[in-house]
Amino acid sequence: MKVVIFAGGVGTRLWPLSRKNTPKQFEKIVGNKSMLQIAVKKLFPEFSWNDIYISTGIHYEDIVREQLTELPSNNIIVEPEMRDVGPAVGLITALFEKEDPDEPIALLWGSDHLVKNEKVFRNALRAAEKLVLEDPEKIVFIGQKPRFANQNLGYIEYGEKVKDIGDIPVSKFVGFEYRPHLSTAERFLKDGRHSWNLGYFVTTPRFLWKLFEKFAPSLFKDLEKINKAYKTKDYEKVLSEIYPKIEKISFDNAVLEKINPSNGLVLSVDIGWSDIGAWEALKEALSETADENVTKGKVMIEDSRDCLVFNFTNQLTVGIDLEELLVINTSDVILVCPKKSVPKIKKLVESLTGTPLEYLT
Repeated sequence: MKVVIFAGGVGTRLWPLSRKNTPKQFEKIVGNKSMLQIAVKKLFPEFSWNDIYISTGIHYEDIVREQLTELPSNNIIVEPEMRDVGPAVGLITALFEKEDPDEPIALLWGSDHLVKNEKVFRNALRAAEKLVLEDPEKIVFIGQKPRFANQNLGYIEYGEKVKDIGDIPVSKFVGFEYRPHLSTAERFLKDGRHSWNLGYFVTTPRFLWKLFEKFAPSLFKDLEKINKAYKTKDYEKVLSEIYPKIEKISFDNAVLEKINPSNGLVLSVDIGWSDIGAWEALKEALSETADENVTKGKVMIEDSRDCLVFNFTNQLTVGIDLEELLVINTSDVILVCPKKSVPKIKKLVESLTGTPLEYLT
């Protein structure tokens, strides 16, 4: 099985650390490795470098090569321009469909995710691979058992259990729910029929190619031209001409929301997953209790609770009597805000476009 990690996003919710030129997946947010390096590391020893592919934008190709020196050169798949998730998955599908259409592929939106139970995660990937080999016209979703009523994530609903593969339960797929209201999220937490939707799934390129053709015919026509040019001398030319003009559409809207539930299966497991695409999510992932403070760098914090203070400079950052605050100190920006105000960060960053401060985005 081949594993594709998507590493092309910008991540404005982790501003001012994450910016256009140095997105979150390439930064050392946890420990001394970048999030991309951590995402790749969790696949070993079950997978080898030859099994792993990185999908990224043209502006980040050199950073990927620099951070993953052992990754084969041809295992970096570059988008000439960012065109949303639908085209990104479509490009991968177009290439792998021509390369080896029946070999299972795992697609992971996980270049900025933490997975604490790495062995369970690898076992789930192998279980999904086995299911797809048994039935190549299946999409197997890997979901995280919810730990709390998260309103900021999508959910996968699953039905009765079909069987077990080792310790991994396999259930029927029912459908999706995107960012529910709090009362709905609380119900999902209790009913034992919902998982957080991580954007992790396993299928075959041939089946995914059929789904694009059936459900996204306009997008498929452009992808088909790229598919036909792949492995020829015209590939780079065709890719650079067609891809920047390709339809912008999310993968969920283009394909996933339209599939027949009978074509899906769900593995709901506890892989200790956290999306650290936002500061408050990082705080939740790294703290053992809600009141615990999380710090990084030269930081002193006294008589404070439930704060995240990250200092990426050599200057000492001191906090006294802080409560539920985020303090992010970089060389040119200091961000201070309540945890609940994180959604406003993206709007603030967007407001800098076209101003003298645009260079900070």
